[in-house]
Amino acid sequence: MTQSRVAIVTGAARGIGAAVAKRLAKDGFAVGVVDLTEDNCKDTVAAIKEAGGTALAVGADVSNAEQVTAAVTTVADRLGAPTVLVNNAGILRDNLLFKMSEDDWDMVMNVHLRGAFLMTREVQKYQTQEGFGRIVNLSSTSALGNRGQVNYSAAKAGMQGFTKTVAIELGKFGVTANAIAPGFIETDMTAATAARVGAEFDQFKEAAAAAIPVRRVGQPDDIAALASFLVSEEAGFVSGQVIYVAGGPQD
Repeated sequence: MTQSRVAIVTGAARGIGAAVAKRLAKDGFAVGVVDLTEDNCKDTVAAIKEAGGTALAVGADVSNAEQVTAAVTTVADRLGAPTVLVNNAGILRDNLLFKMSEDDWDMVMNVHLRGAFLMTREVQKYQTQEGFGRIVNLSSTSALGNRGQVNYSAAKAGMQGFTKTVAIELGKFGVTANAIAPGFIETDMTAATAARVGAEFDQFKEAAAAAIPVRRVGQPDDIAALASFLVSEEAGFVSGQVIYVAGGPQD
């Protein structure tokens, strides 16, 4: 079958998700821009359309199975069969272990891991029918351990195991799955982290850059550039990999 040039990006209202959605649209994909509400997606969709691309705003809680099914069906009906999926939706509920509530743990697990599972399960139906698919999951350097993020670290480590297993199961259908693990990326999320620890964001970024071999913090477009490659036809022999995008090697 002819490859469908339709992609879905979750958590695409801002930050890394918005950058990935815009880049894939630039690459020629029609993009289903998914976030918690349709209204949240308007800026990303407007930017894509202003640049001459095609995009559709879709509101969905990715941890809700019924909403995920409805969202993916909407994209398929309006844009065509989605063969590319970028699982980027995520939240922070940072705290030290002894202060962390069960709700903080459950919410992070549900959005990151349950969300990736539900979205992937739904989209793979179209990918296997088309005989082509690309799945990119957002992990993090926090998967290696990060103080105050026991929930987020566990979720992002889980995303790596999820990715490798999906790659094994779906490979025979022409579907690849890879994970991107960003380091310090300048987003609203890292700004929130700075605020949590009582740091001024510019100083927070300077301190982070000083510890990074390339001597700068990352930008959302750094992640989008790699996602662009991983979803391409040329990346068909790259699967089950976790690629750290952190300005230097990670242990």
